[in-house]
Parts: sequence; structure tokens; C-alpha cells
Amino acid sequence: MTIMAALATLAGSAGLYPLFSSGMWFWSGLGAVLAVAAGGLLTRHLRAPVLVGALGGPVCLLLYLTARFTAGEALLGVVPTPSSFRRLGELFAEGWDAVNQYAAPVPLVPGIALLATAGIGLVAVMVDLLAARLRRAAPAGLPLLAMYSVPAAVREESIGWLAFGVGAMGYLALLVSDARERVGGWGRVVVTRRWSEDAPADGARPAVSREGTEGDGSGRVRRPDSGALAASGRRIGTAAVAIAVLVPTAVPGIHPRGLFGMGSGGGRGGGTQTVTTPDPLVSLKRELTRQDESVVLSYRTDDPRPDYLRLYALDRFDGDRWTYTALESTARDRVTDGTLPAPPGLIAAPVRRVNTSVRVQRKVRNMTFLPMPYAPTRLSIKGDWRVDSRSLMVYSLRDSAGGRSYDVTSLRAEPTPEQLADGGTYPSDIVTAYTAVPRSVPPAIRRLAQDVTEGSTTAHAQAVRLQKWFTNDGGFAYDLSAPPPQHGSDLVDFLLRSKRGYCEQYAASMALLARILGIPARVAMGYTSGSQTGLGQWVVRSRDAHAWPELYFPGTGWVRFEPTPAGAAGAGTANVPTYTDPASIGEGVPEQEQEAPAPEESATAERSAGPESAQRRQPEDEGPAGAVDAEEDGGGPPTGWLAGALLVLLILAAPMAARVLARRRRWAATARGRPSGPGRGAAPGRGTGHGRPGKAPAAPGPVDPAHAAWQEMRADALDHGLTWRASDTPRATARRLGELLELDAESAGALKRLARAEELARYSRSRPPTPAESLRADLKTVREAFAAAVGRRARLRARYLPPSSMAAFRSAGTRAVAATGRLNERAARLGGLTDRLSALLRARR
Repeated sequence: MTIMAALATLAGSAGLYPLFSSGMWFWSGLGAVLAVAAGGLLTRHLRAPVLVGALGGPVCLLLYLTARFTAGEALLGVVPTPSSFRRLGELFAEGWDAVNQYAAPVPLVPGIALLATAGIGLVAVMVDLLAARLRRAAPAGLPLLAMYSVPAAVREESIGWLAFGVGAMGYLALLVSDARERVGGWGRVVVTRRWSEDAPADGARPAVSREGTEGDGSGRVRRPDSGALAASGRRIGTAAVAIAVLVPTAVPGIHPRGLFGMGSGGGRGGGTQTVTTPDPLVSLKRELTRQDESVVLSYRTDDPRPDYLRLYALDRFDGDRWTYTALESTARDRVTDGTLPAPPGLIAAPVRRVNTSVRVQRKVRNMTFLPMPYAPTRLSIKGDWRVDSRSLMVYSLRDSAGGRSYDVTSLRAEPTPEQLADGGTYPSDIVTAYTAVPRSVPPAIRRLAQDVTEGSTTAHAQAVRLQKWFTNDGGFAYDLSAPPPQHGSDLVDFLLRSKRGYCEQYAASMALLARILGIPARVAMGYTSGSQTGLGQWVVRSRDAHAWPELYFPGTGWVRFEPTPAGAAGAGTANVPTYTDPASIGEGVPEQEQEAPAPEESATAERSAGPESAQRRQPEDEGPAGAVDAEEDGGGPPTGWLAGALLVLLILAAPMAARVLARRRRWAATARGRPSGPGRGAAPGRGTGHGRPGKAPAAPGPVDPAHAAWQEMRADALDHGLTWRASDTPRATARRLGELLELDAESAGALKRLARAEELARYSRSRPPTPAESLRADLKTVREAFAAAVGRRARLRARYLPPSSMAAFRSAGTRAVAATGRLNERAARLGGLTDRLSALLRARR
């Protein structure tokens, strides 16, 4: 059980692979698991009490961590000292800071390696304590499950099915070992025909003995034969793991993409599906604080000053977080001819048509919403993409934007400040949906909104005052080290006390204050326009991820505001819209809100801002932007469908291929002069009597071609649905088949010759063997007679899904299960050896 507990822990740790950029964490964790197993084994060998024995694993884990990470400060490199404890504490702190700084997969710096090793070691301690000492193997699955929860908590996508299968099989092996130990202690043994103490010919498991206990007088205690029960358990466990792995990938209701991305989530049915995605703001800070300059997408546009690329429109504030109302998707929402719904409220303001060709990098994963300039009116992309008519977010239930190219036409509103100020009254549905403020918002925040906008007479003037207060007058500072807002108190602290944060705090706070003032508002998330790399060509990087507020004005609809400071001291590529110019409402124009420079001037400013901004203008960045092609296929070949179709073809062809290979192997064995062995042409009953399995002969005999032909004819009969009685002699089999099929003279003669050859091969080795060529010719004649005597369906099944091959697959599965059982038996024998050594040591004392 100690060995199986350690193996189960290692198998469960396989689920941690997505968290690290290298594989060295596994070897460090392996050492921790071995140290814990050694400590538990030692305390159990000394028969220490449970409370004392429970300390064996943690103590050995501490010694291992000391030797692994703080050997220089430890006594003899292993024994902990005060300085080694301090160093371990420092490494833990460094690892915790690094975990919060990096996005998975994280580099394996010493602090992170210590956290990973200690975590795996603590799981090993709990599993060893529950399974090996307390004999509670089932609850030991809880700490193993905890390791799977870590990747699920920090990553948007789940772990691979192979890692899950490895961990599940490790847990099942632990349960099987525990069950074998329990079954081995049941009462008195019942000796059956298939069980004996001396390794029997039918392969039954030999008796397992222990000294010093009651038994048959020889010091050996027979255990019950649990082989059949264990085999059933292994089959049930294997089937359970297979179902757990395959069902979520094949049922679209459980896995939104379905098997190979072919789930019915994107089907043409008329059902309604709720669109669920991770919190859009969760990964925002992760993108902003990435240590590299990863390119997310590149695009080409005819807009000299491109607008932001929006992904999400978050319209619901629950008092703590901004989210979007759940989208109930139906087939009517599918983008069919490329036309999108009209932008809400955009009926009076002047607009300019903008054409944009976007290319998303292939390494981008799980981007199920499309980044595009607002307001999109036409989209050209391949795949199943849908649009929400209220927000104009474009999303997919089963496709990803990674590696795709698409074209989008947008209407960019260009309202004047006067138009925004004199737009008219708000529609009632807009007011109801986008001005709701939870009662939990403190009165101090409500007073703040009134104080900042005091004296403003229009909604536009109030919005401009709010933006100016955030960017210039309010004393705010852009700070990426600020924690993301998780509760309403975090926004209160940002607005009233710390005044330090990044775009998420700015956008969320301005949208909330606007709603308090009665202005419909929501929070948008996506990317800024990025950096220009050529004429009409732009590149967007991970650090261009951004959040901003959108406010609704009658006649114009939703327009963007920018409360986040821009430039080198803020969001580097953010820019302030021209219609938010404070001069339009009779105020001075602060330096922060002056007209944005031309693209060439902006590029010059970026180069002068410092080395970090200059990295965006490296020559290697021009490649992705220059590669944008409006005529390119939007998304490449349907790899999911191709992979699925290929897998289906391979599965369908497997039985037929196995049948062909089995036939060739039988005849090749006779040609090479090797014995076919059981199931490969060997004579049944040789060496042990008729009809019973025995050992294959040590040397090839001259009658193997007859056996191969007879076994091949048996497989042909089974493939064509004919009954084959194992108890019949060759002559009786030939007579029965001849009468059943009403064979003609030629086919009946071939069948009799095959039966005669098999009889001679079994019972009269002194006679000369029948030539293999004539046997193969007779076999072909009989096979054609079988095919002619059955229906078309049976012939097709015999060719493409031969039952004899399916039986071979079942036999292979049985052998694999038996091999697993033998491994468990060897582990049990090793445990018995440990017990005997312990008894010997006690006797010598």
C-alpha cells in the first residue's frame, strides 16, 4: 500500500503539467514523494503509534526540502537549522510573489519550485496517512483531487484527457490494492479446481504465504482466490475512466465544443443555449503584466486613427464585479450572410465606414469572442459565429478566433459635442437596463458623483467632467501592482483613498458614477488600437489589453470614453476621443486631453518614452502585420473535422486490418518454421490432452501448415456467421458444414481435404504433411463457398467487421488487464517479503 500510495500521488501530480514552463518540477516532486514513502515505511516498520507514526512522512519531507533547497544553511546539508528555516521562509515568500506576478505556465524559479515540491509532498503525506496507515484508501482520493483543482483555478481551459486518465488510473490502482489486502484477510480458504499451491497449468495464481500463522501445519496460510473478483474490478474501473474521459468530450451539453470541436453546440437546431465564458476581467491583469511582448493579433485598416477593438460589453454591476448578462443563444443569432444587426441608438450622428482585416495569432487559445471596432455592421469569417443584437458582441459556441483571419466593416460614429449634449430623451428600455445601481453602493460614492459634476447641466458635460477628474484633477495614478477589484469595497477604496489602479478600476468606477448620475453606462473590454507598423498596418500585443466605459447618448448610441491615464505613465496606447474635449463645454483644455497626435508623431513619442515602449517598434514585429491578407481563408482547414473523420476511418478499418494481419502472421509462421502457438494455428490439446490448453512445442513441427489452414477456416466461418463447435472433431465439423451450406462437389472436396489434413496433423505425425500451397488453394475455395452461402450483409460484415478480429481485441484487452493484475501481485509479494524481513529482525532481537 505504501508503494501504491506513492504511485497514485505521482500519477495525480501529472495534472499539474500546464502550470510550469519546464518539466523539472516532476523530478523534484518525485523526490518528495519518495521521502514521504520512506518515512511512513520506517515508522510502520517500528510499529509506532498512529499519532507518532503520522509524523514520519512530514519529518522526512522537511529533511528533503532542506537538502534540496537550503543545503548550504543546514547541518550536514540535511538537518534543519534556524538559518535554513529562515531561508525556506524567504523562498516561500519569493515563490508566492512570483506566482502572483507570472501567468501560467510559470518559469521554475527556486521559490516556485519549492512551492510545487512542498505541495506534492504534503499531498503524498495525506495519501500515505489515509491509505497505508489508517487503511482508508477511498478518502485518499480527496487530496489527489486537490491537485487537479489547482490548474482549474488558475487556467481558463481544463487539463488534457490523458493527464486525467493517468491520475484516475492511479487512484483506481490504489483502491484495487486496498481491496486485495482486505479480500486476502477473509476467513478460511476454499480450495477449488482452478487453485492450488503449486503453480497450476491453467495459470491460476499460486498461494501467497505468511509465516507464523495458522494454516495447513507448514506455516503457510492460503488466501482466497480473488483473481476473478479483481479482474471484474479492473474492468469496471477501466470502463469508468474511459466513460469519464470520453463522455464530456462527446456530449455538447457537458463540453461546449464536443468531440474534436464537432459538438452540437453549433448545430442548426432550434434550441437555446446559455453562453458561458470565464470572467472577462479575470485575465486582464495577467495580460497587462506579462513579461514578454506577445503579439495577439495584427490588422490592416483604412482608418488613419483606428478605434479600440472590443471583445466584451459588461452591462451588469452586482455591487462587486462587472459582468455581462447571460446570452441565450439560438440558431437565429447565427451570422449567415455576414450582415449584423443595426447599432442600437445610432440614428442621427454622422458616421464613417471603416474596413478592417484582422488576423489573430495561432497561439491565441480559447478566444471565443471576436475583437473588432465598434459598431460592426458586416462580418466575413468562416465557422459558426453568432451575434448578440443588444451589445453586438460576436461569439462562437464551439470555434476559437486563434489562427483565423476575418474582415469586418464598422460604422464609426463621429458626433460633435453639441450633438451629444442635445440628443433628446433616453429610451425607457435603455434606462431600465443600464442605469441600475445596487443598494449596496455607499452614500459616499453617490455624493462623490454629484460633487465631481456639480454645475454640469447636460449628460455629456457630466461625462466629460468625470473623465477629466480621473485623468487630471482627481489625483489618480496608474499602477499595475494594485490588486484587481473583487468587492464593492475595493472600488470605494480606489475612489476615496488609494486612487491607484489600472484600467479596470478606472473603467468600472466611471461607469458606476455615470449610472449614479442617470447616464446609461457599461464597461467594455478588449484591446486598444495597438502600435502602427506600416501604412494602414497595426499590431496588437498582450499589454494592449484594456477596459473602458461606454456611455449611451440619444441619436448616437454607445460612445467610448477614456478615464485611464495614457502615455508612458499610464496605458501606453490608450487615446482620448475628440468628442470628449472639455473646451466644448467652456472649460480649459488640459494637456492630457489635447488632440491626439498623428500616427507618425505617436510613434516618435513611443520611441522617446523609454526602452519598454521602444520594444513595440522592433523590426521583427512587422512580420505579423505585413502578413495580413484580406483574401486569406478565415481560419484554415477544419482540423477538428478532419481529425475526427480520420479517427473514425481508423476505427472502422481496425478490425479488417487486424484480420489481414492475423492471416499473414499464421502463414508467415509456418514459412519461417516457427510454431504458431495457441490461437495462431497450434493444434489444440497438444501436450495436455484433447481440448485443454498446454505448452507450445519447443521446436517447429512439420504439420503447422495444416493447423494454420484449419484455424484460418475457423476464423472464416465465424466471420460469415457460421456456428463452430469446439467439441466437434475435424471430420464432424466438415460434415456438419457441408450439410448446412449444401456445398457443391468442388467446395465439399476442399472442405474434406482440410479436415483430413488437420486429422493427420493431430493424430498421425508420421505421415507426410500436406503442402501449404494446396491447403491455401482449398481454403480459398471454402472461403468463397462460405461467402456464396450467406447473405450480403453477412459478407460485408465478414470483410469489414470480422467477428474473429473483435474476439482478438477482447483477448488483447484481457491480456492487458491480466498484466495489470500481475503487477499488483508482484507488489503484494514485495509487501510479503517486507513482512518476512520484519519478522526475521524481531526474531533475532
